[in-house]
Amino acid sequence: MANPIYKVIFHNQNQVYELYARAIYQSDMYGFIEVEEFVFGEKAQLVVDPSEEKLKNEFASVTRSYIPMHSIVRIDEVEKEGVGKIVEVKGDKVTKFPFPTPIRPPVDPE
Repeated sequence: MANPIYKVIFHNQNQVYELYARAIYQSDMYGFIEVEEFVFGEKAQLVVDPSEEKLKNEFASVTRSYIPMHSIVRIDEVEKEGVGKIVEVKGDKVTKFPFPTPIRPPVDPE
């Protein structure tokens, strides 16, 4: 594949973003992935997807984005770009991992 395209899926403030880019790098800033050369659908399309338009507007003046590694859900190398979108996360269907409660030594009743 001469010019790869990557589909990047990540969490951002109770939303899941799915976007397409031509370049992805491990950042010099520890814990971040650099995403650049964003790819959006063709401008000649007759049907306008409001979710993709919202994504285009948000990244219109962005040349490079730094995404925290812990927010990344998945990165795929794909044959061609698809429709980017932003999806609202409705509820938390995953049970959070319980944090251990601190063990306190027994209190001497004196």
